Amino acid sequence: MTATAEPATTGTAAAIPRRGQLTPHRWALLVLLAATAVLYLWDLDRSGWANAFYSAAAQSGAASWKAFLFGSSDAANSITVDKPPLALWLPALGVRIFGLNSWSILVPQALIGVGAVALLWDTVRRPFGETAGLIAGTVLALTPVAVTIFRYNNPDALLVLLMIAAVWALQRAVTDGRVRWLLLCGVFLGLGYLTKQLEVALVIPALAITYLLAGPRSLLGRAGQLLAGLGAAVVAAGWWVLLVQLWPAGKRPWIGGTQTNSILELTLRYNGFGRLNGDEPGSTGSPGFVSPVHLGGRTSAHPWGEPGIGRLFEPEQIGGIGWLLPAALVFGIALLVWQARAPRRDPQRAAVVLWMVWLVTTALVFSYMAGIFHAYYTAALAPSIAAVIGIGATTCWREREKTWAKAVLAVALVLTATTSVLVLRHVPDYHPWLRWAVPLGAIVLLGWLVQTVRGTDRIPTPLIIAVAALVALSGPAAYSVTTVMRGNVGAMPIAGPVPRVVTAMTKGVGPVQRAQIKVASGPGFLLPAGSPGGGMHLAGCSLLDSGVPDQQLVDLLDANADRYTWVAATIGSVCAAGYQLASGHPVMPVGGFNGTDPSPAPDEFLRLALSKRIHYFIVTNPVHEDKWGHLDTNALIQQWVQRNFTPTIVGRVMVYDLTT
Repeated sequence: MTATAEPATTGTAAAIPRRGQLTPHRWALLVLLAATAVLYLWDLDRSGWANAFYSAAAQSGAASWKAFLFGSSDAANSITVDKPPLALWLPALGVRIFGLNSWSILVPQALIGVGAVALLWDTVRRPFGETAGLIAGTVLALTPVAVTIFRYNNPDALLVLLMIAAVWALQRAVTDGRVRWLLLCGVFLGLGYLTKQLEVALVIPALAITYLLAGPRSLLGRAGQLLAGLGAAVVAAGWWVLLVQLWPAGKRPWIGGTQTNSILELTLRYNGFGRLNGDEPGSTGSPGFVSPVHLGGRTSAHPWGEPGIGRLFEPEQIGGIGWLLPAALVFGIALLVWQARAPRRDPQRAAVVLWMVWLVTTALVFSYMAGIFHAYYTAALAPSIAAVIGIGATTCWREREKTWAKAVLAVALVLTATTSVLVLRHVPDYHPWLRWAVPLGAIVLLGWLVQTVRGTDRIPTPLIIAVAALVALSGPAAYSVTTVMRGNVGAMPIAGPVPRVVTAMTKGVGPVQRAQIKVASGPGFLLPAGSPGGGMHLAGCSLLDSGVPDQQLVDLLDANADRYTWVAATIGSVCAAGYQLASGHPVMPVGGFNGTDPSPAPDEFLRLALSKRIHYFIVTNPVHEDKWGHLDTNALIQQWVQRNFTPTIVGRVMVYDLTT
């Protein structure tokens, strides 16, 4: 037996509204999308450059079509960002058309978010009806980590939209079996690769299993169609990979995030399997990595939190994604059991299988990956959680006269209230009313369920729906509003209030190192006493935050800037991004994001410096030796500069004029 969906608005002639007429559901959709747009666009420039690493790349792409094509950090094309460039193209075009400002960079992200909500609505409502689609869209719109990335310029926003689009196309293929839908699904996956490489593969098991289970034709025919879709994905992504591989290495920017200047290395190691097993050469997650943030200390074995089944419920993640995760699992399992005897091609069961496989696969990967992991990655979970909540809540409501539906609703309520308590205990001073309102609402709903069992239901339906919304959405909505009002700056956007705990970056290090990290995460790095400029704070930038350069330094970089290919060079892309965005001129990020990429080679930097193509070198961190007492190539560059040129203190930083 399967659920009976409400009639789709296009399902029958009788359901089709007259021209110009909007049904109540479509009015609700318009309200949802308008409210989502307001939430995602409100006070958007509060975040400034947001992630300056990507903002500087958008600035570069607006100034140079070559930088646009490769996703270069600077318009002079010394090195790319550590991702393919697709997510940079919209903000780069925005900057080219409207000029360099927060709105040009961030509005495309917000519009992508509105589009994701609309597409999820359409994907869910096709097999399950308008109400399920509206609930799913609302849950996605108010998921705190989704609000975070849709108001930010990390690639995750576009990735989420493309993953939903792949599911949308796959569901169409399940319905009619046309190859064109599978080809379109493959195109969306290929574009997802060009956004964030192998992370898009998290949704592939769900797509493949669902079509093999529920698609038309024979099993062999279905497998052949899936191979055709895979071919479309390879073509959609492969043209850019082939272009990069065939372009002479000496005439294109270094591929950021790699040690060998290879896009294949970036795909398979730093942004691929290395995220799973921790083998990411040069990254902050690699054993032995010496980060400027640690001021000479080493990272723990798992600097981003211990892998395990509880990772998504740690303080850094639970408030962004965890509110409805347990309820979604309960709904999904119950629906799969209930639909176990449905026909093979039942579209509703196919949809539940698809969303649940996406949810479980992604949750397990994020829980156990041993490489770099950040809380905002969990945005890739948000659509599947939202879809299962919409489907499960709608189905159980329709079947509420049955015992199994009441039991599922009761368990989901208890788990949601419990999860809310777990989230809020990490922020004890945050909206105290939530602590009692959510559990009290759950108790009211449980009482209503008991009444329905006894046949004495006297609570009005609108009141039940309002209390259910309070229990399920008040916490995520509060966190989302806090995210909007607070804004995010730096490489680590946070959803909701900052938990009263030490962040995952500091786990596994001693108290002295933890204190040093807190200093380094503040307004700037403190050089050791006795070193040139020792005892002074530098730049206001760090590995994760570009800071705000002093105006005196910006004026210095701007003077005679047209004479030089790069007005300055400095170790690390984030610091370089801050100087580049402030001055409007290319700044060479020596070593890429982590400062560990061998770009440029020391002899190449020497040639560029002596030919006066680089004006200044800005020191942001002291030189560190590795555990064997050696200096990497970028530390050698800085050491050569410091030994052969005279520093000048400009504002709060040390600047070396390479032309003197």
